[in-house]
Amino acid sequence: MRNILHEIQRNWKQLLTHFLLILACLFAMLPIATTLLISFKQQQDITRKPPVLFPCDTETASFDLSACRWAVEGYQRVLAPKPAENSLLGFTLTGNMIKTYLPNTLMYASIASLVVVFLAGTSGYAFSRFNFRGHNALLTGILAITGVPLLTNLLALYQMAVVLRKSALPFDDRVFIIIVYIGFFLPLSVWIAKGFFDAIPRDLEEAALIDGCGPMGVLLRITMPLALPGLLAVFLLTFVNVWNEFIAGYLLVSKNEYKPAMFGLYDFLGQNIINLQVIAAACILIALPVVVLFLFARNSFFKALVEGAVKG
Repeated sequence: MRNILHEIQRNWKQLLTHFLLILACLFAMLPIATTLLISFKQQQDITRKPPVLFPCDTETASFDLSACRWAVEGYQRVLAPKPAENSLLGFTLTGNMIKTYLPNTLMYASIASLVVVFLAGTSGYAFSRFNFRGHNALLTGILAITGVPLLTNLLALYQMAVVLRKSALPFDDRVFIIIVYIGFFLPLSVWIAKGFFDAIPRDLEEAALIDGCGPMGVLLRITMPLALPGLLAVFLLTFVNVWNEFIAGYLLVSKNEYKPAMFGLYDFLGQNIINLQVIAAACILIALPVVVLFLFARNSFFKALVEGAVKG
């Protein structure tokens, strides 16, 4: 009897846990679902009072699936498709969000993330495997730098960009903003990478050295493949942070054709303050690449987080 009661109690605890998790997920997904619904609504359905969640009501019914008034006006205004005879699909997308802002952000996030992974990986390996003079002081300094927000450095970075533009030195806004992103997201990434290298047993490297493998061979064949989930986590975190960053791209990039996607959203907000379906469509298009990236890399990312929590 006691075993039966214990089993019933455990089942109720599991059901309650699952219910709370589902409730938390629904609560977290509510803003995203609302934005997605707004992006497919017509203007008159968005501004209705009282508002309706689904534009499927009629004069005789509060919900009729056959009477739903979904529209793609928001996406059409963001993408701005134009007929093109030379295009494979018969049309080309001329909207600034697709043609300018999203490619800029993709370039900034990809280059900055790859460079951060390389520098953080090599630095984290050095801090993990070698005990040199100033080891602890450097680690403490790097940790202290992570506590300095980017906003406090923007005035100095802005003045630096102004001086460089006026100087005789070659200057490019895109290179400058990528360097800023690398410098800001690198310190924390070094600590993350070091934690994953610390979790790799040194016995594996010593065994490879005994078997005749050189130091570089050990690093490339043994250590780096084992640390790959951690480096992937560093890449994803840096990529998402750069993708979502606004204020540095807004202030430090002078030319609109080099601005990131968040500036494009700000630009759409100013032009379509009353057209919420356009703003919602722009938000969905900006978030979509990051969502797709996490869907493909989620297993390695969560594995990296769990291994770092358990072994680090």
